[in-house]
Amino acid sequence: MARRGPELAVRLVLVAGAIAIGILWWSGTSAASVHGAAGALTAAGRVAGLLAAYLVLVELTLMARIAALERAVGFDRLAAWHRGLGTNVILLIAVHVVLTVWGYGLADHHQPLAELVTVVTSYPDMWKATLGALLFVAVGITSGRLARTRLSYEAWYAVHLTTYLAVFLTFFHQRATGAEFVGHPVASALWLGLYLAVAAALVGWRLVLPVARVSRHRMRVDRVVVEAPGVVSVWIRGHGLDRLGARSGQFLLWRFAARGHLLSAHPYSLSAPPEPDMLRITVKAAGDHSRALADLRPGTPALAEGPFGHFTAAAARRGRVLLIGGGSGIAPIRALAEDLVRRGDDVVVVHRASHPADLALHGEFREVADAGLVRLHTLTGSRRDLGFDPLDAAHLGAAVTDAADRDVFVCGPPGMTTAAARSLRALGVPRHRVHTEEFALR
Repeated sequence: MARRGPELAVRLVLVAGAIAIGILWWSGTSAASVHGAAGALTAAGRVAGLLAAYLVLVELTLMARIAALERAVGFDRLAAWHRGLGTNVILLIAVHVVLTVWGYGLADHHQPLAELVTVVTSYPDMWKATLGALLFVAVGITSGRLARTRLSYEAWYAVHLTTYLAVFLTFFHQRATGAEFVGHPVASALWLGLYLAVAAALVGWRLVLPVARVSRHRMRVDRVVVEAPGVVSVWIRGHGLDRLGARSGQFLLWRFAARGHLLSAHPYSLSAPPEPDMLRITVKAAGDHSRALADLRPGTPALAEGPFGHFTAAAARRGRVLLIGGGSGIAPIRALAEDLVRRGDDVVVVHRASHPADLALHGEFREVADAGLVRLHTLTGSRRDLGFDPLDAAHLGAAVTDAADRDVFVCGPPGMTTAAARSLRALGVPRHRVHTEEFALR
């Protein structure tokens, strides 16, 4: 609920930017240029191209790790917007190419394919734009659901890095051939300024700030602890880590100076409240990168971006909290539980796993439960073996009879999170008191 006002403000700014693009096109367009089929098609193609370029800049800004933007909207929603806009960018690029070439072909009395060859080979900087457009299409294809399930995260990330090259390649033809910019120095300067502002945000937040943190905090792997089959905790020691501003329940984007860990950042949640000289992440093996964390050696340098996320105690305001966690989602639940206990809240924890051996960090939950600080419900067994879902409304309601009176935090695999949220609504928990957060980058 608290994010609705800032989120609406960001949405309005983005819409205002799109309207400004329309005004830019209109101011650089004469009535004669849109006369007839050729003019109308070319004009529509130009609008599509301008909007595609604008949305690409929006896409980059959403993932620039700008702290104020993340606090206002949340990393999960920024990532969701980024994924949703990506499809629109590819469609707009396709519309731009088809309509512009079609319009030029009608004006020159050429077939579309012949006109495409002419445009690419004779118009200023068009070969660069063509290569850039193909790179955008490649990024779009690898962003599809089917491709994401087949590609490793590292391969997906490598393809997405080519977006920067695609933006660079397509920029030149805009100012060289765009009617909105040719002969309009003010519009051309403003357009260049927009690109430079986005580039500055990317360099500042994604390069300069993380590098500065390396020397400031000097984070290194302290030790790696096996918590359950396929689950490890990585303890990271550093200096002045409290100045990161991280809170229990949040996540950071981690890189480690080890083979296979440095080129791509991965989101891992804190699994213990942050200390001035120590952080802990707990990770379940779900791919090559997370599986290889078990092989990290003590002393390996670490680099972190963030913190990110609104999955914190600040969202709980009733003094009575239900925490539901499973799989890798137990990490932020574990940290959040301790934070809430320290605050004096009445805390109930539901720990879900298909097998008792998969109950990572369960010993820590058991300790605080035995001390009377939380009420712990352990739900194990697969739905197939049990014949029911332990998180359905009937069984969850029986385990936590006062769920409707609590703020609820749910973190785990997507299927578990969706099922738990559905059960909570059936039990009368309002949507605004059910807190979930997705922290995947793709």
